[in-house]
Parts: sequence; structure tokens; C-alpha cells
Amino acid sequence: MQEKTNQSKIYEIDTIVPIANVSEDDFAVVSLNSKENEKIDTPKYSYWGSVAKKFFFSKITIFMLLLMLVIFLMAFIQPLFSGYNLESVGNINDFKARYNWPSAKYWFGTDANGNSLFDAIWAGARTSISIGVIASLITEIIGVIVGAVWGISKKIDRLMLEIYNVIANVPSLLIIIVLSYSFGNGFWNLIFAMTCTSWIGTAYFMRVQVMIMREREYNVASRTLGTPTKRIIFRNILPYLTSVIVTDVSMSLPSFISYEVFLSFLGVGLSQNVPSLGRLISQYSPYMTSYPYLFWLPVLVLALITISLYIIGQRLADASDPRTHL
Repeated sequence: MQEKTNQSKIYEIDTIVPIANVSEDDFAVVSLNSKENEKIDTPKYSYWGSVAKKFFFSKITIFMLLLMLVIFLMAFIQPLFSGYNLESVGNINDFKARYNWPSAKYWFGTDANGNSLFDAIWAGARTSISIGVIASLITEIIGVIVGAVWGISKKIDRLMLEIYNVIANVPSLLIIIVLSYSFGNGFWNLIFAMTCTSWIGTAYFMRVQVMIMREREYNVASRTLGTPTKRIIFRNILPYLTSVIVTDVSMSLPSFISYEVFLSFLGVGLSQNVPSLGRLISQYSPYMTSYPYLFWLPVLVLALITISLYIIGQRLADASDPRTHL
């Protein structure tokens, strides 16, 4: 308890005594500290710290994150040591190495040429994951920027709506197949075919979200005060749509991997010397009943990749939603 007795000194009561018996000797001088006066007793808040706390709260999320990390490490590190490539397959003359079921020596078994399916799967997973990640980044960056401007500007809105109506009425998979045939097989040609028109769907989705946000009171006040449009987009609107963007990424990433698998299954998109999960599934589909491990193990790895990416993306979207931090 503190009590001020005059204008020059501040005293602290050392013991509790009756008021009638209080004297100056019962007080101790307390020095003034200007820095202590400026401190706020409320705990510090960190947005990303709160996101991490909510994200790692679920044990399923932690398990899926560890699973995804293991898959990514195997896909990008194991092929460096195995040296697997499609140009060197089929050169094994040891007939005893053909059609070996999974064992301690051959973890995922071998195919008709004696090639290790374990090496083939991780080399293919590296290609499929790379295509999915690169295509998703390109689509999201272009789609978010165009969608933000599209939702703010009413002049651009009329033009972009006509473009969207034309492209949206054509199946995206048909566009990818036509472009793949037109530009030929190749890693970057396939990425171009996937992202050439896919960004328009993301842009339209962002346009709707931005149109909802732009009419909020603080954005109306910002426009009234003359705040530049660029600042309103990148400071007032997009940070609030973080969870929406993460949700869209979590959906587009597995879909692009699925596109690659489907196109490789049809023999379109990648060059013949580039391994991928789709090419493995297509190559070993005739062995579905006779040697099922050749077909189902690549399918299982593909399922683990897409499921883990989707679940982690959804959990991250929920954790980054500002409405869950209120």
C-alpha cells in the first residue's frame, strides 16, 4: 500500500497499524521510476505465436506434419544417393532380381527388369511434388494479386468477368491436355499448361472475398481519408484473408499433383526420361493382380502425399483465421 503525505516524498507502509498511531517513521521512501510507470501489465500477444499454438494443439496435425516431412526428405534426398533415372533402367541382366516381392533386401520389391521399386517411387515422388508445389505457387501469386485488384476496381471487374466467363466454361483438364500436346512434353511445358488458365479460378475466388472486405467500415473510412488503393489491399484486406489463401493452397496443391499423375498415366506432359508417380502407376497397372505391390505401393505413396498436404493445409487455415484469435 502506498500513500503520499506531501508533495516531495512518497512513502510505503511497512506494517499495518491503527490510523491514530501512524507516524512518519512507519513509512519507507520509494523512489520514482519513469520506465516502470510505462509498463503494461497485460501479456504480450503474438499472432504467429498464437497460430503455432493452435496448429500444434492437435496430435493428428503433428503426426501428418511428421509424415509429410519424412516423405519430402525421402523424395528429395534418397534419389541423390540411388542415382535412379529412366535412362539406366533395364540394364540389369540378373534374372534372379526380377519380380522380387518386398523384403529386407528389396524394401518395395523389384519389377520385370530387376529395378528397385523403392528407388523408382521416391524419384517419381520428387517430380510429382515439385510440379505440384511450383504450379501452386505460380497460381496463387498471380491469382491473389489479380483477384485483389479485380475486387477493388469496378472498371477492371467488368472486363475480367467476361474473360472469366469464357475460360470457366471450358474444362480445365481439357485445356491442360490441349496445351500439353501443343507445346510438347517437358517439365516446364507441363507447368505452363497447368498454370496458364488455372490462376483465373483463384483470382475469381479472391475477387469475391475482397469485395466482401472492401465494404467494411475501416476500409470505407480509409478510402474517405484518401488512403492509396495499394495500401488498402496489402495492409487492410489481404492480411485478414490469410486463412482463405492457405485454404486455397491446401486444395490446389493436391489437385495439381493429381493432374500430373493423370496426364502421366495418359502419356502426356512429361518427357519419357522423367520419372513420376503417374508414370509408375501407368507402367505397372497391368500387374495389378499378378504383382499387386508394383501398382499399389506407388498409389499408397501418392495417397499419403495428397492426404497429408490437405489435412495440414486445412489445419493451418483454421489456425491462421483471425476470427479464432478473438
